Amino acid sequence: MTDQRQQDSLSSDPPWLIYGLGRSGRGVARFLHGEGLAAEWLDANPGAEDQALMQELGFQPGSLDRRYQTVVAAPGVPIDHPDLLALQSSGAEIIGEVALAARQRPGVTLVGVTGTAGKGGTTTLTAQLLRAAGVNALEGGNIDPPLLDVIDRCEVAVVELSSFQLERIAGTRFPVAIITNLGIDHLDRHGSVENYHAAKLHIADGQQPGDVLLLPPAMQLQGEHLRGLLALPQARHFDPARLALSDGTPLLDPAELPSGIHPANAAAAVLATEAALLVLGREVPDLAGRLTQALRQARPLGGRFEEVGRWRGVQFIEDSIATRTLAVQSALEHARPPIVWVVGGRDKGAELAPLRETAQGRVRQVVAFGEDGPRFAAELGLPSDIITAQDGMAAMQAAVAQAMTHLPEGRGTVLLAPIGTSFDLYRNYQERGAAFRQAVQEWTAAQPAPGDRP
Repeated sequence: MTDQRQQDSLSSDPPWLIYGLGRSGRGVARFLHGEGLAAEWLDANPGAEDQALMQELGFQPGSLDRRYQTVVAAPGVPIDHPDLLALQSSGAEIIGEVALAARQRPGVTLVGVTGTAGKGGTTTLTAQLLRAAGVNALEGGNIDPPLLDVIDRCEVAVVELSSFQLERIAGTRFPVAIITNLGIDHLDRHGSVENYHAAKLHIADGQQPGDVLLLPPAMQLQGEHLRGLLALPQARHFDPARLALSDGTPLLDPAELPSGIHPANAAAAVLATEAALLVLGREVPDLAGRLTQALRQARPLGGRFEEVGRWRGVQFIEDSIATRTLAVQSALEHARPPIVWVVGGRDKGAELAPLRETAQGRVRQVVAFGEDGPRFAAELGLPSDIITAQDGMAAMQAAVAQAMTHLPEGRGTVLLAPIGTSFDLYRNYQERGAAFRQAVQEWTAAQPAPGDRP
């Protein structure tokens, strides 16, 4: 709860407006209620859970005819939504949950992580390394839980940031910021690659002298006006081929990382952890030893290139969230060949040409399912099988069984890196990943034990 001076400065007359409920809006509502602030809400299609929470908190529906001082908009609402433009023209400031958290909890150090691919894995790994160094660190933001659900329980919040969230951070300071990579995504929202990259680069807007911005060794930016980022004095590059502290102290060979931990994510997380410790003014005895041990024990984020089963020498890798070209390309590069690649879902505009190149010599067969799976298979130009089942679980069971017919020698990888979104047959990528896991478990359980006769 804020003190009285903060409470007075956060006028509840006019009330705050929560625009867009769902996961983010519920977090905002709980936080504002905990601060003792009055709020109203607007949502074009509120779910039953949302309405029940608003009623429980005593928050009433708002109106576009009412004047608000601050509107906290959900990330999924476009920045140029007519309602938001109307509210803004009437004098309201439009912010997001990240800016709200930063303003209300200035004592919490924020480590920001964004990128086209790898931001979730880097976020969770950075938090794990900070905890190993003795820091009370928690992850949140674009991944579960929302930032506002953890901000009061940590001294450092490691925040995964989508381009949507970064449109509304209003100069929020991230003393340590990471851009994992930049590719092409969300053109339906941003309109162009230049606009998408510009949204991502807002992560550095609030940085001050002495802050750290971590970038991949070779990052190409669309638009000449964005190239100045690479010349910022706080910009440093992480090296995926070398896990070491900033002074060169080695940690471990990237090949020793646990399955599902990407070397680039690990390299960025190590330097971010070291930078955050400097921000906190904290010296950690044998930091290299602690981080090495933590990296060996690191846990991958579920749904991100995670081994979910094994049969003889075949690995089953679930990367259900891999719908961006960079993420799929990374999965193909790190899976052990020969690969049977399971693709499908609803097309979101991923570039397939780079994937064709990466797959050459590594992918033995494509198994395609779902709405746009057959088209993916055709455009990839690789040997393929088409699964026609229209039930999500049945489609995944058939895909796993068919994939295994192409690995009779009992070695290689069945890789779910689907390219398309999950919304054709599943509620979300987590449900799609869970279906893959279940299908793998069922298939392996049905195989005869070694030595059994068929």
